[in-house]
Amino acid sequence: MISNQHREKRPRRPIRQLLQFILAVLIAFEEWGWEPLQAYIARFSRWPPWQKLEASIMKLPPYAALALFAAPAIMLLPLKIAALWLIGHGRAFLGILVIVVAKTLGTAVVARLLTLTRPRLLELSWFAHLYDLWHHWKTTLLEQLHSSTPWRLARVIQRAIRRLWAR
Repeated sequence: MISNQHREKRPRRPIRQLLQFILAVLIAFEEWGWEPLQAYIARFSRWPPWQKLEASIMKLPPYAALALFAAPAIMLLPLKIAALWLIGHGRAFLGILVIVVAKTLGTAVVARLLTLTRPRLLELSWFAHLYDLWHHWKTTLLEQLHSSTPWRLARVIQRAIRRLWAR
């Protein structure tokens, strides 16, 4: 006989796996785009006014840095809602395009802001704790993703395409 506790855990496992898969895909996108997008945004720092702006950002106190770091997510939320509205009103392509552009721009800006504000943010003990938890969880999830059969197959296909393209 199966105990009630065991029965309750069974339906949650597929849901949990599905959520982890979705998060893994999102994190893989973030990882794929994080460094290149951050490097692209960093190119602006060659421009003297941008250098001054970044220097000012790096001098912010911890909670001001936190507010600035959170700003892109808050500012992009109306765009994402508008995209869902477009999708709901039969303009799926435009809605998806808005989501992709918003996600890409958001990733670029957040990546750069994290680079600039991380030292200040880590002065907040609760943020440092959450950041460590997030980093450990993300690293573990990416290790699982990278060792999965679909990921390894995708890497083999990617290398084959690169070799063909090089010829």
